[in-house]
Amino acid sequence: MPNITLPDGSIRNFSNPVSILDVATDIGPGLAKATLAGVVDGKQVDASYTIENDCELSIITEKSEEGIEVIRHSTAHLLAQAVKQLFPEAQVTIGPVIENGFYYDFAYSRAFTPEDLQAIEQRMSDLSDQDIPVSRRVLSRNDAVDYFRGIGEEYKAEIIESIPVEEDLSLYKQGDFEDLCRGPHVPSTGKLKYFKLMKVAGAYWRGDSNNEMLQRIYGTAWASKKELKAYLNRLEEAEKRDHRKLGKKFDYFHIQEEAPGMVFWHPRGWTIYTAVEEYMRKVQRENGYKEIKTPQIVDRSLWEKSGHWDKFREGMFTVESESRDYAVKPMNCPCHIQVFNQGLKSHRDLPLRLAEFGSCHRNEASGTLAGLMRVRNFVQDDAHIFCSEEMIQDEVSIFTDLLFEVYRDFGFNDVIIRLSTRPEQRVGSDEVWDKSEKALADALNAKGLDWEELPGEGAFYGPKIEFSLKDCIGRVWQCGTIQVDFSMPGRLDAQFVTEDGSRQTPVMLHRAILGSFERFIGILIENYEGAFPAWLAPEQAVVLNITDNQAEYAQKVEKTLKNKGFRVVSDLRNEKIGFKIREHTIQKVPYLLVVGDKEVENGTIAVRARGGEDLGTLSVDDFAQHLADDIARRGRNNV
Repeated sequence: MPNITLPDGSIRNFSNPVSILDVATDIGPGLAKATLAGVVDGKQVDASYTIENDCELSIITEKSEEGIEVIRHSTAHLLAQAVKQLFPEAQVTIGPVIENGFYYDFAYSRAFTPEDLQAIEQRMSDLSDQDIPVSRRVLSRNDAVDYFRGIGEEYKAEIIESIPVEEDLSLYKQGDFEDLCRGPHVPSTGKLKYFKLMKVAGAYWRGDSNNEMLQRIYGTAWASKKELKAYLNRLEEAEKRDHRKLGKKFDYFHIQEEAPGMVFWHPRGWTIYTAVEEYMRKVQRENGYKEIKTPQIVDRSLWEKSGHWDKFREGMFTVESESRDYAVKPMNCPCHIQVFNQGLKSHRDLPLRLAEFGSCHRNEASGTLAGLMRVRNFVQDDAHIFCSEEMIQDEVSIFTDLLFEVYRDFGFNDVIIRLSTRPEQRVGSDEVWDKSEKALADALNAKGLDWEELPGEGAFYGPKIEFSLKDCIGRVWQCGTIQVDFSMPGRLDAQFVTEDGSRQTPVMLHRAILGSFERFIGILIENYEGAFPAWLAPEQAVVLNITDNQAEYAQKVEKTLKNKGFRVVSDLRNEKIGFKIREHTIQKVPYLLVVGDKEVENGTIAVRARGGEDLGTLSVDDFAQHLADDIARRGRNNV
């Protein structure tokens, strides 16, 4: 006679064992219809799971946080069933849930075509309409191997053979299809209505390039038609904003095969880059950072001593000269400690904040490269703060204030914060980790910030806070970080003299706000879709003459504004004014300054703001003040 405690604290009593679905029905028919699965004493189970003893129960519906995971995992099985019906010779391998969807890998003799995807998606819809019940059974490891080998699923049998022999395995069956899975799954295929297949890609069996190539079908699944439509709209919008397309359209940059993963910046793109760098240099200088510059190529011995050679060797570019091995630096931290070590430091010198726009190289796999978002050569707004343990909380607090100010200047107001704590493999005592994690948490709590803990996700040398910004179409980008490091300063012999005259190893805080400049500018391009706020725009204004009669005056206006520090050019081409306005509107220049005979006579300019807004006729000085005010606001009124 189980007594079942629900999330609201209420208890329901039953005279016999009951399923999750029975409990939902007892609560109400609406809940029964919405039930996908349940959580019994913290463990997710199917809706058909029988409860025999007292327990705590929460019911998973499409509105539950876990519900979308159940839907996506079940939809992966629906995909596999459809493929097997249409292509019986295809073999199924694995089909996990991923962000916003799922995928399933198949071994098949030919490549799936776009027409195949359409047919598979239609068959999935047909199977959903049939509302086929989903059932679960348990087999021993060996029986499961025999079963899948007996139906010709060699890949699935191989997966199961890698599982310990003493384990029992659950299989889920829907109609003519049965698959290995730990579950839970939806009660029937009728719960799976809002999905779409996205693309086919290659994937090596078990991720090993020495193995055969499989075909990976990606899909997305949602709890409602509205959510699916919103997601597809976001993808469409993201496609329009792809920084690689916009980089070509607006002549910002290019990447070519002779330098894979390395950027050729064009004048307009480099103008944006230098505006970002000059801004960060000013911000860091005003906040107590001392800028340094360290070598690009450093002897192997330093990387061995820092620990990077053992942990990061495959990601380094190396070179040999005069029988010495060198590495092109993949990060800046060991070099910054070399600067700290020059001359013995006192506790009065701390905190010491060293910053570098350090150019780093990492030997990323060619298949992972993605425009500006994943490159082999990048520059970071990298800094390291050398301090004592007692200073950690204050330094994190100061850094957090600075980070939020910078993000607001770039137009980002929605920031997600995550605190990653100690992993199983780590250096340092539990006492030191306790202090560090508490300092980071206290710094966030003192500011009343919302944050999420990620247990076990910290670096081996210390906990870290990661800051992710959300762009104008809701995508999340992890950019900023501050990490506590107790390991590397000691490995590289960093010391300072304490108040009592003893020597102590400083704590090093690794911190970045933008992260990679290349990636951050890629984010900016997509966020603004090329319509940069005036302070970042490659050209802040363009002067357009109507006829050749105003050419000299247009050049005079250009020179006057340039002398005031603005990025202004003249378009004196012998083209109709409408054509020139359209062309520079497409280029999303913030201000178009039109001059005709009337403007020449009165010493004025006719000002059009981006978007077609007519600001009327202004003197050059009045427009200069308007532009200066716009620049001073940075991105704070543009998103």
